[in-house]
Amino acid sequence: MTTLENRPATALLVIDVQNAVVDGAHRRDEVVHTIAGLVARARRAGVAVVWVRHHDDELALGTTGWQIVPDLVPADGEPIIDKSYGDAFEDTALEQALADGQVGRLVVTGAETDACVRSTLHGAFTRGYDVTLVGDAHTAGDKTAWGAPPVHAVVAHTNLYWSFQSAPGRTAGVVSSADIDL
Repeated sequence: MTTLENRPATALLVIDVQNAVVDGAHRRDEVVHTIAGLVARARRAGVAVVWVRHHDDELALGTTGWQIVPDLVPADGEPIIDKSYGDAFEDTALEQALADGQVGRLVVTGAETDACVRSTLHGAFTRGYDVTLVGDAHTAGDKTAWGAPPVHAVVAHTNLYWSFQSAPGRTAGVVSSADIDL
């Protein structure tokens, strides 16, 4: 039900599952394994897989930390979007890649829940996309030293509030990996 015209396709968006980003993240191995399963399902179903990589002063392009984790390997032809802002749409080629694939619905996974995942969820929704968050396929690092809640609470809260997100002509929701419709 996207507000984007002639955009019937779905894409699986894998945000910032990079070595330095998920190193030590809450349930890292489980989340990466879940994302790998979703990537395989998407490919079998002919659903586009779009990869996002973050870089900034602390995470330099081309470094080992910047690389997508070795458990996840983009296939030839799958778009890899490099970004330097939380919202993967800001100053990137993401919108064009999705338009080229006639994508109007995004299935979102990745890291970090309380930063780039959250920013991209909102960025996609306000741009007219239907946006489904895979509730067991996103994670973050521990930021309790800076006053943030524990990661399990951040993940639970994001799943809770995104399941009640609404706006005219668009859908939002949270679905487990086992139940996601690609």
